Amino acid sequence: DAGSSVEEMEFNWDEYLEDTGATAAPHGSFKHVDTSLQNGFAPGMKLEVAVKSDQNTYWVATIITTCGQLLLLRYDGYGEDRKADFWCDILTADLHPIGWCQQNKKILKVPEGIKDKIPDQEEFLQRVLKGACSAPANLLEGLHRGKNPLDLIAPGSRLELQNIRDSLEAWIVTVVENVGGRLKLRYEGLEDSDKFDQWLFYLDPFLHQVGWAAQHGYSLQPPLGIRSLRSEADWQEILKKVKEEEEESSVPTDLFKDKPVIGVHSFSEGMKLEAVDPMAPFVICPATVLKVYNDKYFMIEIDDLRPERATSQRYVCHVNSAGIFPVQWSLKNGLHLSPPPGYPGQDFDWADYLKQCGAEAAPQSCFPSLTSDHGFKENMKLEAVNPVDPEEVCIATVTKLKDSYLWLQLEGSKKPVPECIVSVESMNIFPVGWCETNGYQLRPPRKAIVNKQKKIAVVQPEKQILSSRTVHDGLKNQELNSSDSVVINGKYCCPKIYFNHRCFSGPYLNKGRIAELPQSVGPGNCVLVLKEVLTLLINAAYKPSRVLRELQLDEEAAWHGHGETLKAKYKGKSYRATVEVVRTADRVADFCRKTCIKLECCPNLFGPQMVLDKCSENCSVLTKTKYTHYYGKRKNKRIGRPPGGHSNLEVAMKKPNKRRKRRKHFFVHKKKRSSTSVDNTPAGSPQGSGAEEEDDQDESELSHSLAQDRDKRKRKLRTFSFSDDENKPPSPKDIKMEVAEKLQLDSNPLEWSVADVVRFLKSTDCAPLARIFLDQEIDGQALLLLTLPTVQECMDLKLGPAIKLCHHIERVKLAFYQQFAN
Repeated sequence: DAGSSVEEMEFNWDEYLEDTGATAAPHGSFKHVDTSLQNGFAPGMKLEVAVKSDQNTYWVATIITTCGQLLLLRYDGYGEDRKADFWCDILTADLHPIGWCQQNKKILKVPEGIKDKIPDQEEFLQRVLKGACSAPANLLEGLHRGKNPLDLIAPGSRLELQNIRDSLEAWIVTVVENVGGRLKLRYEGLEDSDKFDQWLFYLDPFLHQVGWAAQHGYSLQPPLGIRSLRSEADWQEILKKVKEEEEESSVPTDLFKDKPVIGVHSFSEGMKLEAVDPMAPFVICPATVLKVYNDKYFMIEIDDLRPERATSQRYVCHVNSAGIFPVQWSLKNGLHLSPPPGYPGQDFDWADYLKQCGAEAAPQSCFPSLTSDHGFKENMKLEAVNPVDPEEVCIATVTKLKDSYLWLQLEGSKKPVPECIVSVESMNIFPVGWCETNGYQLRPPRKAIVNKQKKIAVVQPEKQILSSRTVHDGLKNQELNSSDSVVINGKYCCPKIYFNHRCFSGPYLNKGRIAELPQSVGPGNCVLVLKEVLTLLINAAYKPSRVLRELQLDEEAAWHGHGETLKAKYKGKSYRATVEVVRTADRVADFCRKTCIKLECCPNLFGPQMVLDKCSENCSVLTKTKYTHYYGKRKNKRIGRPPGGHSNLEVAMKKPNKRRKRRKHFFVHKKKRSSTSVDNTPAGSPQGSGAEEEDDQDESELSHSLAQDRDKRKRKLRTFSFSDDENKPPSPKDIKMEVAEKLQLDSNPLEWSVADVVRFLKSTDCAPLARIFLDQEIDGQALLLLTLPTVQECMDLKLGPAIKLCHHIERVKLAFYQQFAN
């Protein structure tokens, strides 16, 4: 047991996927999980909202998107204009269902920003509210306000569960535990025993709100298996108590509106079919329709020809039940059909068997059509319930697919189990990370410990960074601050994160690779969605290792979020760093914007809002130099170079007889397996730091003296103001060259990009040197900072060419002072 706990604590899905070379099943393939994340509000719903400028008046707004307890709203009248969109917290904002103002004699008044667009308020309201869907009143007011509907199924809540042995009966069950919608249920009257507990997802077709049986004419009595444990009088007393406490323990009926609808079947008693026993879904066997209850439910029994059999495997089905197939389905799909126990011989033949039994096969029309459009593929990984022990959720691998069915190999179960057969729509399978997100124990593979022992040692920062398991243990034991309570309620609430491909991508990110990214990621768990977004951005960089270093967590910074390990590969080397991501929906927009600014791209390059037409930041006019003019300077920014590639320069400048200063960031090289070109140098060593040095050597040789000269001259340049009205880079025709020494420019050289500088040089007699400026990424600002000594030293030019080049640079400087620095 002690060894097992170490294994579980150490398990990491990302490392496991990398080690096995497998991929995770797509989140969109788990429809029941997607449904569980909905908060009861939907885009398009309308509500009445207090006007910010005048809290005594209200106006109609439409929900644009939802994110946990947050709503993105737009006042009606703004049309498609997104500029006035605003976020509201359901718990704190003044929000009400449609009609609330009229009932409470409050004023509906058009906001000032759209007053001119709505000349007739009454006519406008009649038009926009005709056929409109109001936001649910119970989620805006009262005890349920702001709660995720799923959280309303709290321990102690009561439901009714149909009897799997007799669908016309149901009994009361109490919720013992709610794990992301997966409920541990205990029959009412068995409070002191967990022997008959069951695990079911809340959308299971056999689970209902209290009162369902009476409404549909079904009898309410305990299942036969527990009926003898108490007297009839006891059961009646229990039922009476439940009815008295019904109001305080009931679950809102709206919670079950997304349950699958059970259709009408056409099975008859005695029909034969193929089936998988849901209690032991390892083989496909012949089965018989034993009983038809009504047009919705029927019972099937797994065939058993042994005369001495004591029990039978029988259970209730409906037309959409998983694991029932027409006769010959196994044969057509190349699968093995297990003969019934007691069948003579091993070569089972359906024609002989039907003749022997005097039965008919259920026609194909009785079965729903199967689909292969589900997103699952062989070798994909997911998390799945162990059918033998439903307490266990294990790592599972898809080993085979047939139509709408998966064959799963479970890893790490306490007792080995054969491959399980499950439907792609099963509510007992979950995406990678589901257990960790919900703080539930995942059974990892036993070999995880062995792999961990082979791992390279990692230098840890002085301030320990919390692992994801520590965070979730903290949640479970309520050791976090009270402000972290949002994590529990909002852990599934990250909205879609859009990649706005038209926005300015900055010096780090490759515009072409950005354009190849998906339009959006999510919605889903905040940590998982943001981790995927950052991974995509790292892979879309010119130098993934540099972007990873820019994003990595500074161990001296205050801890505000969740540490995730991200990886980058560059020039055959692997890099790994801890990056901080936020865990709650209310911080996602700010996190995306700050990350964009850190990467010196448009603040809207990625985030929870889609840029449809023109970016609100007007980023189309930005260049690398102008970016910092709008969004602030970074420390130690190089002239003409993307920041982040200077750590090797600092190492090279240090004297060898001095002890190296500890690097602020820990950038860990991951030890590769099955590779001869492995960098096994421990992180933090001079060789380890040199990996980035090697990566940067082929880009630029701008020296320390150039940086010093830049800092001196930059302070002088900042005393001048210059016009930013001409927000366009110069083209060759914009640069008016005269025969005389004087140069006339049509655009501010401070705003020139590297391409603009190269274009200018190519128009002079120093055109052969343009390549050096391109390689060293010298833009207009850097050009104005160059002097003869720095040109000679950094560009390795002889005196003659250097003087000629500086002559043109001085002409540009003179034109700048005369035209733009006044």
